[in-house]
Amino acid sequence: MDFATPVGILLALVAIIVAMVMDGGNPASLLAPSSIILIFGGTIGVTMATMRLKDLSMVIGALKSAILAKVPSIEDSIGELVKYAEVARKEGLLVLESAAREVVDPFMKKGLQMVVDGADPEVIHNVLEGEIESMKSRHKAAGKAFKDMGGYAPTIGILGTVMGLIHVLQNLNNPSTLGPAISGAFTATLWGVMTANIIWLPIEGKLHRIGELEVRARQLVVDGILAIQEGLAPRIVEQQLMTYIAPKDREAIEAAKAAKKKAA
Repeated sequence: MDFATPVGILLALVAIIVAMVMDGGNPASLLAPSSIILIFGGTIGVTMATMRLKDLSMVIGALKSAILAKVPSIEDSIGELVKYAEVARKEGLLVLESAAREVVDPFMKKGLQMVVDGADPEVIHNVLEGEIESMKSRHKAAGKAFKDMGGYAPTIGILGTVMGLIHVLQNLNNPSTLGPAISGAFTATLWGVMTANIIWLPIEGKLHRIGELEVRARQLVVDGILAIQEGLAPRIVEQQLMTYIAPKDREAIEAAKAAKKKAA
């Protein structure tokens, strides 16, 4: 799991509070319940208006993914596919049926089952690529929701500020309250800009990155399954799939394998 997103958001908030204290400000002044309710309630409400109720569960799931960032391990997928290539090479493709039952990843399991069923390579490719495109569409929809929130929040903050200034103008006969009232009015804009740039847009960026990694991991599985069906040697399958890993990481993996063989 990767906790970079929550840690990064917390670090940004701490930086804002520290800077405010250094300039002689009082962080407690940020805790304006009316502004917080307006920004979070208004932003989420307006974003909900742009989607279907059915999509809400997808957005909640995407938020969880952004926080936990659980992405399929390319190294583990390569190891699994090479193992299945060895089995297929020695005992034939039909033997993969029992191995497919133990596969945890539904995407890989589906591909292996299609190989066992004797599906044409083009059919396997089209079906699995269709799954990838469907996943891309879901990721795009979830990312758009957070991107929209990043766009709506500052505008709703300005709306809150205008509402506060209207209240100020209605009470000009009491000069002693003008300073705090104007300050409170601009708190809404602060919360709108802050939540957009510290919460919503970073989450959208994280989801975009996770989507890229998941697509890459699934494309690797497609290549590996088609290579197994073609009957390529396990070593060739491994070399083909290792192209998905950065050269530096590739060298580290090879060094670890060499050390393991030496120890054995």
